[in-house]
Amino acid sequence: MKKNKKIEVKGLEIKVVSISQDEFISLTDIARFKDSKRTDYIIQNWLRTCNTIEFLGIWERLNNPDFNPIEFEGFRNNAGLNSFVLTSKQWINKTNAIGLIAKAGRYGGTYAHKDIAFEFASWVSVEFKLYLIKEFQRLKGTETKNLDWDIKRNLTKINYRIHTDAIKQNLVPVSLSNKQPLSTPQKQMF
Repeated sequence: MKKNKKIEVKGLEIKVVSISQDEFISLTDIARFKDSKRTDYIIQNWLRTCNTIEFLGIWERLNNPDFNPIEFEGFRNNAGLNSFVLTSKQWINKTNAIGLIAKAGRYGGTYAHKDIAFEFASWVSVEFKLYLIKEFQRLKGTETKNLDWDIKRNLTKINYRIHTDAIKQNLVPVSLSNKQPLSTPQKQMF
């Protein structure tokens, strides 16, 4: 299930997508903070550093049982060389990565699991990362409040149904005969 949300960080709109239970944040939107016209190059430059490759490899090993460590080793050995170029699609396709998502088209871009997105934001700007975390936490807090209200509303609805069903089954007779009075007097016990 995909749910799209947006947060605003330092005047930039950042898309957040929920896929299953995980949150993915748009790296393309974050990269706009550094250069609004060349976001793909910003992401590629980040991907080619030794520290980034190391971080992504460890994250994938912790979270992805299908991660391809052999391809990862190849990337790790070449990271930092002047001739080394890596795109998010190459990383995803060759290593079976799940931490990055690359979408083509008008509403596309590169998305990363929140752990990875925060690391990227730190590379772009430490200040930006702190604002991003703060806004992301605010979004999650708002969702939790809305969820709490929704849970209470649903419990009230279920409770009402249980009570009305109990009354129908135990107090209201199925049908009344013509001879039966509408109210039956209570027997007194002495």
